[in-house]
Amino acid sequence: MREGSDNRHRKVGKRVPLSILHCIKFDFGRARADPGAKKYRSAVAFRVVADAFGGYFSLYKIKIDGALGQALSWRQTVQPDLEIVAVRHDESFKVWSHGYPYRTVRWHFHPEYEIHLIVETTGKMFVGDYIGSFTPGNLVLMGPNLPHNWVSDVPEGESVAQRNLVVQFGQEFVSNCLESFPEWRQVETMLADARRGLSFGTETSARIKPLFLELLAARGLRRLVLFMSMLEILVNAPDRDTLASPAYQADPTSFAATRINHVLAYIGKNLANELRESELAQLAGQSVSAFSRYFRRHTGLPFVQYVNRMRINLACQLLTDGELSVTDICFKAGFNNLSNFNRQFLAMKGMAPSTFRRYQQLNDASRDASEQAAAHGRGIDNAPAIVLAPGLPGNGAAYPLS
Repeated sequence: MREGSDNRHRKVGKRVPLSILHCIKFDFGRARADPGAKKYRSAVAFRVVADAFGGYFSLYKIKIDGALGQALSWRQTVQPDLEIVAVRHDESFKVWSHGYPYRTVRWHFHPEYEIHLIVETTGKMFVGDYIGSFTPGNLVLMGPNLPHNWVSDVPEGESVAQRNLVVQFGQEFVSNCLESFPEWRQVETMLADARRGLSFGTETSARIKPLFLELLAARGLRRLVLFMSMLEILVNAPDRDTLASPAYQADPTSFAATRINHVLAYIGKNLANELRESELAQLAGQSVSAFSRYFRRHTGLPFVQYVNRMRINLACQLLTDGELSVTDICFKAGFNNLSNFNRQFLAMKGMAPSTFRRYQQLNDASRDASEQAAAHGRGIDNAPAIVLAPGLPGNGAAYPLS
């Protein structure tokens, strides 16, 4: 900023690092076209950058004459948060979608590969040291531990139900495929390039979208067929570009050393034990009140709610395995009494743990039945009957009924 410009802005929180200010690039054309848009009053890109870094800043009101150049040192200033990707034990990869705003929309990284498709909104995208604009159809493949974020131009107070579609798959899954399928060697080069982020054009995006949408609800082998079809399209796509610069090096060791990721890792390893916010605050080197604000800002949830959610997720996995009793699962997941466990489970899943298990058994039975029919070359009419688990609607009736 120019000398004497201090009176042009009012600071509400702490000082903005200069390396972040150097990242600001104003969209004056859009600001002039729509001067009433909240996102584009006075400090267009600063709001975008500040939002992208997930609460790192307090809000500033700034007016600057002219656009500032983009600096490469910004990525060294703000550390990304770690996203915990939970892939079901009976699936090879995770497929999901979310809207905007959403708690995972922050500057973050994870050890998994990710295919990311924007289906609604426009805005700014951040991948490694790359900053650019995105529109619906924006399709990106990212490698492990590559920090990223998409910040949409959505006015405050408004929301979007489904903004993007996501597939996440681990490095172990990739290694197993390379060992088992020689054909996967064709994918290896693309995945290596994805460590800097790969952006695909509109033609490829249009071919991927219907497969992506079907994949959200697909089950069994159909999931693999759709996933492999998507990879085949991406491997053969002529319209792909690398995003992050050749000099950019993602450093997950440095990311994981940050305070919040150290805390989240500790929680994940100790879900079965008693977790006190005061002890976690001490681990983070903060007062309880400061830690509480810090934790909520980075995770989007209060401490207790976050821990309960992680414990319920663990309980769901244990219930699906079907080996332990509900009481045993209650204590193994870190709850100290059964009534609290049942209450928390009902609040998050909309059903009791025992009902959840029965539905999972029904789901497993349908999968086994379809696989048996397929193994014998039978159609739907000849599929083995399925008997509903006790307690479900239908009074134990078998399907198909004769």
